[in-house]
Amino acid sequence: MEVQVKLLHPLAQLPRRAHPGDAGADLCSVEEVTIRPGERKDVGTGLALAIPSGYAGFVQPRSGLAFKHGIMVVNSPGLIDAGYRGELRVSLYNSGDQPFSIGAGERIAQLVVQAVEEPVFSPVEILPVTRRGEGGFGSSGR
Repeated sequence: MEVQVKLLHPLAQLPRRAHPGDAGADLCSVEEVTIRPGERKDVGTGLALAIPSGYAGFVQPRSGLAFKHGIMVVNSPGLIDAGYRGELRVSLYNSGDQPFSIGAGERIAQLVVQAVEEPVFSPVEILPVTRRGEGGFGSSGR
């Protein structure tokens, strides 16, 4: 499967995997941004993608940024539908206690492209019974 990528900015970089076999490909910023504690920022990657029909892109946080600095993807995972052709922008949130600065060219998130089903949703009066039933949050213990 090929994902065509249009570079929209002179500093834009193709998504790339850090190691062979990695599921996620790193996304880099084309902007210099500082995110204060408790603040959200929309950060540009300078990329537009042509994700093939039957697939979707999922923008995930980078674990090192999340653990070391509290930098998270706000709507994790961010969903990129196959039909979207605008700039891929990443909404980042600083849950840490220090301002965090991002330089142009820095890795800010990861992109995972996956096949997606297009289910047909059918209304019914009764759902099939399962062992779990209606047990929701905390139903399996702590």
